[in-house]
Amino acid sequence: SCGSLAEFTAVQEVHNTYTLKCLISPDAKSLATSSADGTVKIWNLPDFTLDKILAKHSRWVHDIAFSADSSYLVSASSDSSARLWDLSTGESIRRYTGHTRAIVAVALNDSAVD
Repeated sequence: SCGSLAEFTAVQEVHNTYTLKCLISPDAKSLATSSADGTVKIWNLPDFTLDKILAKHSRWVHDIAFSADSSYLVSASSDSSARLWDLSTGESIRRYTGHTRAIVAVALNDSAVD
């Protein structure tokens, strides 16, 4: 059996400080966690093995959102930026700036429009 999320958090340190958000990808193959440590971690499902650490923010990552096809992730941080990540490489491919305070929420709607 693959175990439960409770077993996952009991035996593995997810982040070294507060975990702020947990989100399962639309294809149900990944779990993303964001943290006060400035990182987003991507975990493989169903076994909860660590796949990637996305580490370009300098402050808390408050919110995350997957693209509809689970290929990209957007993150929002108290460093006043949002980032678009390519999950195949783990690279930040775009940084959005212009806010003067923390960004605490993000949404992504990239679904096809008829």
